[in-house]
Amino acid sequence: MITALAVAALMQVSPHLVLTGVGRWAVFADAATITREGDVARMRALQVAEADFTAGDRAYWGGWSWWRFDCAARTGQRLDFAAITIGGDEGPAMPIAGSPEALAPGGDAAELAAVACATQAATADAVSVETAVTLGRARLAN
Repeated sequence: MITALAVAALMQVSPHLVLTGVGRWAVFADAATITREGDVARMRALQVAEADFTAGDRAYWGGWSWWRFDCAARTGQRLDFAAITIGGDEGPAMPIAGSPEALAPGGDAAELAAVACATQAATADAVSVETAVTLGRARLAN
């Protein structure tokens, strides 16, 4: 199991953001946060919202989530969500209760799992949240 200390260490590493899909959100896997224990992989993912996304009176870039994947069983589980306001303020992380679910082909979880479970490192599309937001919003606008 990944410890809180290991998570804190991963958060100090520059992101290695791989665009995995564009639908309602632009979704990026952060390959720099992948940890493996046997068939289980954990990874953080960035969800970028369209340019005018607001909730209440606040504007948001999107949010981060930790995911857990069983690469052999082909299941995934979103563990939390932490919103990111314009400018990069994050949090707090809100746990998401649920059980692992089968990865639906073409779904966000399956696309993220493809990066988390890969045997070779993926090429980064962005190495900062700001760059990912710019790229993601451009792709969402098309």
